[in-house]
Amino acid sequence: MIRRMLDSPASGRQLKAGGSLRIWQPDKAGTTFAAVLLWVSIIIMVVPQGLDYQGINGMPTSSDALGRFTWLFLLGGSALALLQRSRRVKVFARWINPFFLCFFALAALSIAWSIDPGLTIRRVLRASTVVMVVVGFTLVGWHAKRFQNVMRPMVTAVLVSSIIFVMLDPDDSMHHAAQAELMDAWHGVTMGKNILGSFASIGVVLWLHAWLAKEARPMSAIVGVAMSVLVLVMTRSSTSVMSTAFAVMFMLILLRSPGTLRRYMPYFVGIFATLTLIYALAVLRLVPGLDFFLKPITMLTGKDLTFTGRTAIWEILNEHIHQRPLLGSGYGAYWAGATPTSPSFEMVTRLYFYPTEGHNGYLDIINDLGWVGAACLLAYFAVYVRQSLTMMRFDRYQGGLYLTLLFRGFMADMSESHWFVSLSVDFVIMALATAALGRGLLQNHLNRIAELLAKASAASPAASVPPLTPPRHVPGRPRRGPSLLRRRP
Repeated sequence: MIRRMLDSPASGRQLKAGGSLRIWQPDKAGTTFAAVLLWVSIIIMVVPQGLDYQGINGMPTSSDALGRFTWLFLLGGSALALLQRSRRVKVFARWINPFFLCFFALAALSIAWSIDPGLTIRRVLRASTVVMVVVGFTLVGWHAKRFQNVMRPMVTAVLVSSIIFVMLDPDDSMHHAAQAELMDAWHGVTMGKNILGSFASIGVVLWLHAWLAKEARPMSAIVGVAMSVLVLVMTRSSTSVMSTAFAVMFMLILLRSPGTLRRYMPYFVGIFATLTLIYALAVLRLVPGLDFFLKPITMLTGKDLTFTGRTAIWEILNEHIHQRPLLGSGYGAYWAGATPTSPSFEMVTRLYFYPTEGHNGYLDIINDLGWVGAACLLAYFAVYVRQSLTMMRFDRYQGGLYLTLLFRGFMADMSESHWFVSLSVDFVIMALATAALGRGLLQNHLNRIAELLAKASAASPAASVPPLTPPRHVPGRPRRGPSLLRRRP
């Protein structure tokens, strides 16, 4: 029966979809190089250009010589890694979230209608580099826990170095602006408190997951969570605090619910997604009458209903969106800097400061790529949730981690811009989670095919793959030809 299953057309389609098992044999060559590329891509997005922690040179509008060299190194190194494993790339492309790739295809096409084509080209190149880095990372040295085994030390290193930096040089590692939310807020080795707050938030999620999944010793997990919470509080990033509280609650319910409730997890995830959508509509005031949903959030975060002046930014963004509602202004083209030639200079004219982002990931997507881009983002969310729920059927804790990271991003992007932003370190982490999710599903598929072939081989030796060379004839023994096999009794 197993042999008939292997010979069936359906099984043939399975093997074709999963790719040849031979090209997915364990391969550690290039594992260290892939990890180095990932580390570099994260460091270059969090450390200030030229180590300018006091902001003497202002907000950089383009990379310096070292930054350009680093991005070229990432681009060339990741491209070379993918070319060396082109057969794996072709198979893996069918397993990664399709709307993740469609989004960047749309971003590349937006060069044609961008209000600043040169800036859009640079943003597309950076985003494409990040995608190639994370895909290359998942193609070598893969195992089920590789995502967190690399991300947890990386995030912890940033948090530890930030604590040390604050102790040694508080002048350069803390904000000293007059605003209450910035006074003595930590930014550590990163460019700002919101970046460090995001790292601390992810650190809480990763170390809590390590404790729940028993991937770390209890004392190590407690120290990791405590350190992450300390940095999170000292950054005074209310957005990160809110998203962390939401993510922790979500993970505990998802991974510590009684066994009798596990069958209802898809409905539970759907409820959380619906509440997030309602909150997004309430924040953006797209549907009248939803303001009462914001009162618990404002009590928790300490923000007023203007979200520390963010609603004024959103109002200007909405006015610009109305000019190009379908396809937007081009990927990354709006935030060209505080120059009179850029439409974003309206922020300086009306608000007397330049925010550098829309402080809402959903509005920035619509502003860049219109409602077509928003639909692509929504489809990406749906596929990501479906893939995570599929993974939870055979690896509950791993699928739960990917889902928690997505819902943490849902909440964080209500007042910050991270979704598919080529300059955001959160984009690197979510891109890696997306690629790792697809790789985990592919690996499970390959493991099932390998088990099926092993069962067929054990049940019938004739079903196993014949050797590449014929057996050697031993002198003195009669040759057994095909005629003996056809002899009738």
